[in-house]
Amino acid sequence: METSSFGGRQLRFSHTSKTLDCDMNFSVYLPPAAQQNDVPVLYWLSGLTCTDENVMQKAGAQQYAAQHGVALVAPDTSPRGEGVPDDPEASYDFGLGAGFYVDAEQPPWSRHYRMYDYIVNELPKLITTNLPIDCERAGIFGHSMGGHGALTIALKNIGRYRSASAFAPICSPINCPWGQKALEHYIGSDRERWKRYDATELVMAAEQHLPLLVDQGDADNFLVQQLKIELLEQACADANYPITIRTQAGYDHSYFFIASFIGEHIEFHMRHL
Repeated sequence: METSSFGGRQLRFSHTSKTLDCDMNFSVYLPPAAQQNDVPVLYWLSGLTCTDENVMQKAGAQQYAAQHGVALVAPDTSPRGEGVPDDPEASYDFGLGAGFYVDAEQPPWSRHYRMYDYIVNELPKLITTNLPIDCERAGIFGHSMGGHGALTIALKNIGRYRSASAFAPICSPINCPWGQKALEHYIGSDRERWKRYDATELVMAAEQHLPLLVDQGDADNFLVQQLKIELLEQACADANYPITIRTQAGYDHSYFFIASFIGEHIEFHMRHL
């Protein structure tokens, strides 16, 4: 799929992923500057139930990416297709659409659910080979489950990403129902192993600092039970890890929230790209 947007190109691709052992879709916005030179890239990781298309259709990010000359790359949120297992109870918060950006270690999930490896390794190689994108100048951001993914992936790969930001991220999956369910199934019962995918734990152990920005709406109905922003704030304070956390009055968990501030997030990343 290809269409024009703000002088650039909105694209959608399908490919066979060796990492995930299934066919995958991902969306890309190339700004007008990509017609002349390779451009830096921002990876967007979406939340529960989303696909690669949600951010491209709802966030209004293309106008800002065009202004700043940066590509946007949005992968899907989980493996999909025939033979890919789903939550036996068909719940929205696990299985299809809920890969949690981890590498599963437990069967039957371990065959396909390797979203961490896909985001960090396979997808960048694919786009660098086929598109005018400079993956050496990369940032990563996301929403909710994808905010968790963006923060943890960036914190585990200092040097690969120059900045990270998040909207309403799941800040401590080891301490919330969404995260506990996913990590129990994907990683197993050893809770010490869960900490490898928890932003609050990773900032406490970080030896290098990455520019971080987090926006959280105070009218978010998931704030207290699932998102645990206060745990990330405390962990950063305890570890003397610099982070900007902004509380946005009246905003909820929706793409109306994201669309309101995504221009500021792209500007934040461009200061480091």
